[in-house]
Amino acid sequence: MTSDDPQSMLAHLEELRWRILKIFIAVGVGAVLAFVFVDQLRTFLEAPFDAAAPDSELQTLAVTEQWGVLMRIGLFGGVILASPVILYQLWGFINPALTLREKKWAIPIVSALVILFIGGVAFGYWSLPRGLRFLLEIFPDVDNNLRLGDYYSFTLRFLFAFGIAFLFPVFLFAGSAAGLLSSEQLGRGRRWAVLIIVTGAALITPSGDAFTLLILSVPLYLMYEATYWLVRLLLKK
Repeated sequence: MTSDDPQSMLAHLEELRWRILKIFIAVGVGAVLAFVFVDQLRTFLEAPFDAAAPDSELQTLAVTEQWGVLMRIGLFGGVILASPVILYQLWGFINPALTLREKKWAIPIVSALVILFIGGVAFGYWSLPRGLRFLLEIFPDVDNNLRLGDYYSFTLRFLFAFGIAFLFPVFLFAGSAAGLLSSEQLGRGRRWAVLIIVTGAALITPSGDAFTLLILSVPLYLMYEATYWLVRLLLKK
């Protein structure tokens, strides 16, 4: 049976449907847990604002704004808690297309994806009060009493941007393990890497300010260098 046989395609689509369903269930379970601890999560997520603008406060200007924020917190907690399941299911979908040699990297690569995603969110959380302070002190005479919904939209997109951005070294390493890249190519591509990293950071960060761009671009380039040495020393390519 060829790969483009209709029955084969239907089997792939059926597998994809079940994997997406498992992802939704995992996110749903994580969201329920997030709702249980919503007060603690609010304290955690609003702490960067309190540190950056201690004399300001968050406010709501619409009847449904608090409900919208509650849903965002649930989704955020659900995705974070379900991230191992999400990444495992995505990897499991492409796994049948890999060779036996490539499959041996499945557990290390999925583990690295989870660790880097959580690490990226954690680094973003560490950077958040510094970024907020930079943005909120541009006009010292302006009160920073932000809308609750606007703050959470910015904060959650900020954290997810860092988490997703931190995944890119794994794809470089996986490409090298599959024979698509070599350390020599990565070494020659340093200038392009800087350009792509800075451009990508500018596109995915919600604020687009120079400070956030800098604190995201620097660790990403350091991870690019680390990937170069891992490919060279570990894979010997």
